[in-house]
Amino acid sequence: MGARAAAQGEERGPGREGRQARQEPLEEGDAGEQQGGRRVQPGLGGGAHRVAGSPGHEPGQEEQQGGAQQEPGAGESHRRVMPRRGPAGNPLEHPLEARRRERRRGRGSGYAPRPMKRICVFCGSSPGSDPRHGEAARALGRTLAGRGLELVYGGGSVGLMGMVADAALGAGGRVIGVIPQVLQIRELAHRGLTDLRVVGSMHERKALMAELSDAFIALPGGMGTLEELSEVLTWAQLGLHARPVGLLDVAGYYRPLIAFFDQAVSAGFLRPAHRAILQVAEAPAPLLDQLSGWSPAGPVEQVIDRTTS
Repeated sequence: MGARAAAQGEERGPGREGRQARQEPLEEGDAGEQQGGRRVQPGLGGGAHRVAGSPGHEPGQEEQQGGAQQEPGAGESHRRVMPRRGPAGNPLEHPLEARRRERRRGRGSGYAPRPMKRICVFCGSSPGSDPRHGEAARALGRTLAGRGLELVYGGGSVGLMGMVADAALGAGGRVIGVIPQVLQIRELAHRGLTDLRVVGSMHERKALMAELSDAFIALPGGMGTLEELSEVLTWAQLGLHARPVGLLDVAGYYRPLIAFFDQAVSAGFLRPAHRAILQVAEAPAPLLDQLSGWSPAGPVEQVIDRTTS
């Protein structure tokens, strides 16, 4: 066991630093270094940085609270990327064990709705071939800002990602971007956001976006968007969170996916209660109304809890 632990420590120590050193332009150790006129600030637990100096950034905000965990190594469980402690600093119990404990006591844990303050949006880094997709992205950004809701998204400046962020900022909204170091150049990290956080991996990106958000919406996108949507739906199905998930079906783009979920219910692979987790609308305002009024069909052990400001 000692040799194995030492080997793991080596892998997560110098090996990780070497990997990060190859993923420039941002380095975790360059906390006081100027990067293009902006100062990179460390924090957020698992290697996340905030890029300060963009419009609307508030230097006085807390920068040291825990965010996403370290990238999981080979053979580690999925919950390695989930927050490990609740808002009071107490260790989080494994969700399945918590459900078993509640059943043994003969009662459910219940669910207390919480107000929506931040909405996580998954969408493509390409604009798509149909101009209606871009129009919907901009409409969603404006609607979020108009309702006083903060946008959390993947941090890019191109495609639908850039459109929804620019529209929210243009309407006076606050936008938090979360982007891995390796995608800073490929997705052209947006430098005009209220708050840009740079993390070490895709796992950390998704975990931090989930931790920051009170609800999730998917705009049109490709494989990455589908993977992000599927993961938060699965987390809700397993009771890892009790937050609403919505699909903005622009010009029928998601009709085949909706039909797939309905077919999964008919074929016995998906319970109707789990199918009902996904809310669908064709315009931003009705979808946000649905999400604000959503509650799970049964008791849910809420494990993910937003602890990062």
